Amino acid sequence: MTTHTPTSTTVTNIGVTMFTVADQDTALDFYTGKLGWEVRGDTRFGPNDEYRWLEVAPPGSTARLALNPPMGGGQPGGSGIGVETADVHGEYERLRALGGVQIDSEPESGPGSPLLFMISDPDGNHIAVVEA
Repeated sequence: MTTHTPTSTTVTNIGVTMFTVADQDTALDFYTGKLGWEVRGDTRFGPNDEYRWLEVAPPGSTARLALNPPMGGGQPGGSGIGVETADVHGEYERLRALGGVQIDSEPESGPGSPLLFMISDPDGNHIAVVEA
């Protein structure tokens, strides 16, 4: 058994999580056009502005999602986050009717877990839509 010794930290919040995507413009279209999120940042950087920092988020969210190209020979996809809604069934029906969104499961809950359903973005990143 491992014993954990508490340590102090200055970290107060998870502000940005990151998904690796094959094409930032395609990802941007998905998150803003399909999911209804907003752009929180879109800036170029690097010696010749060859890099792009792109952030999106649900309206009103303090946390953001950065959409990054693969680095160091990595592949896009394979990450996951959970987002919250007060109306899981309503959001499920909205996305289903909209089309163009890969819905991986219907709303369901089990012992000890909240009502949720799963979707995937075009790169295979997973999003759990969870009842808040």
